Amino acid sequence: MIHEPVRSQGQLVPGQQETSGLLRAAVNADGTAAHAYAAHLAAPHRMTGGAAMADLADAAHYLCLLHGRHPGVIDHAATRIADNAARDWLLQAADAFVVERAFLTRVTVAVGPLPSTAGQNECESAVTHQRHALEMLAQSDRRGCAMGAALSLVLDWAAIRRILDAAALRAGIEPKPSMLPDIVHTLKVADAISDGDGAARAIHFGARQLLSQQRGLWDLLAARADIRSKG
Repeated sequence: MIHEPVRSQGQLVPGQQETSGLLRAAVNADGTAAHAYAAHLAAPHRMTGGAAMADLADAAHYLCLLHGRHPGVIDHAATRIADNAARDWLLQAADAFVVERAFLTRVTVAVGPLPSTAGQNECESAVTHQRHALEMLAQSDRRGCAMGAALSLVLDWAAIRRILDAAALRAGIEPKPSMLPDIVHTLKVADAISDGDGAARAIHFGARQLLSQQRGLWDLLAARADIRSKG
């Protein structure tokens, strides 16, 4: 979760720029860290036990299906953005996500096969549809929408990374720090490219749509874990 002061109802703290405040509120409310199952995976006690390994492997495989292919959300967004303020951020984010994607793939291979769970084909189909939805979002012609998706992915990735790090350690891989742009830089860019209410709304829309798709993934993985626990 983004640990910066935000009012609990999503209201902006006085003095905050509107777009960065909206992004913080969205990630804090609907991001990976706010999802009970995702937080469960990232907790230290998940480092032991066979069921924990199955859950972590499940998460790695489906995260790889959603974000492990190139081009991804950030790459697509980079082709839609003309704002000078966003260019350096996008270059850094795209380069860093190449490394994140490689790490995700390495972890997915290391944790072993996808755990057997009823409804496998339907689950893979659902996540494939999610990936297509993210691709369309990141290629939107609505100015600011693609950038909102890219910004929220970077902001949310820290929470996802904690889960991948837990899986990596279980598989004997020592994680390296992410080189994605930090929170402060990312939020400054969000404010810099918000040159009107329309752009701010589009950025917020793109962010919420991406977070919604990722929340759907955690809902699906929680359901799969529940099925395995009853099997």
